[in-house]
Amino acid sequence: MNMPKQIIQTSKAPAPIGPYNQAVKANGFLFISGQVAFVPSTGELVQSGVQDEARQVMLNLEAILKEAHLTFEHVVKTSIFLSDMSLFAEVNEVYGSFFSGDFPARETVAVKGLPRGVNVEISMIAVEQL
Repeated sequence: MNMPKQIIQTSKAPAPIGPYNQAVKANGFLFISGQVAFVPSTGELVQSGVQDEARQVMLNLEAILKEAHLTFEHVVKTSIFLSDMSLFAEVNEVYGSFFSGDFPARETVAVKGLPRGVNVEISMIAVEQL
């Protein structure tokens, strides 16, 4: 049975800075747009180091998952975009701390540039049923 797509939005994660939504739920999947290290309450970017940046990204993703009544356990796929592959180990350490095993599929790539000059952007796909 096809379900209509549902827009997921929460004030506990940064508002979109373009023509997209924080997340879209469709056919049992939740597609979360790439998140960067904006602090939702202030709109400021975390710039105190790449681990702090990665932690804020993960907190933003967690807020969107919660709004959809899901957790990191529901995540089946992530995409991590880095400004430089030399940041991999530090970001990977923070990223891994948000999961308790059964890690999702993932790719990590370094890109030429990210929005607002950030170092980390992460998007996710989650499933409603485990």
